[in-house]
Amino acid sequence: MKQTDILRRERELKRAQKKAERLDKDGCAECPTVGEYINQLHALFFHDVNKIYNIQQEDKILELMEDIKDDHPEKQWDNIIRKAVKKTGVKDKEDAVKQLKELME
Repeated sequence: MKQTDILRRERELKRAQKKAERLDKDGCAECPTVGEYINQLHALFFHDVNKIYNIQQEDKILELMEDIKDDHPEKQWDNIIRKAVKKTGVKDKEDAVKQLKELME
């Protein structure tokens, strides 16, 4: 076997071990990833160029935020919220992020 093949197999083995460790640490193999939560949250927003309108009224957003709290550590919540709001392209991002953070509490 060539050296490059050996190195490639070692890298794949390390990736598999790292993934298994992460799943053991999180304790949730079937939980949606951060990216999936970002896409789900973005899909629930009703927005135009300036503002997201349905943050306080939509029950599905509140339910999704509860799922995020259950499935991911607190340090990732801000990342999920900010990226979902950024994906909308609204001008008033900070107000939307503030409202969503209030829902998390």
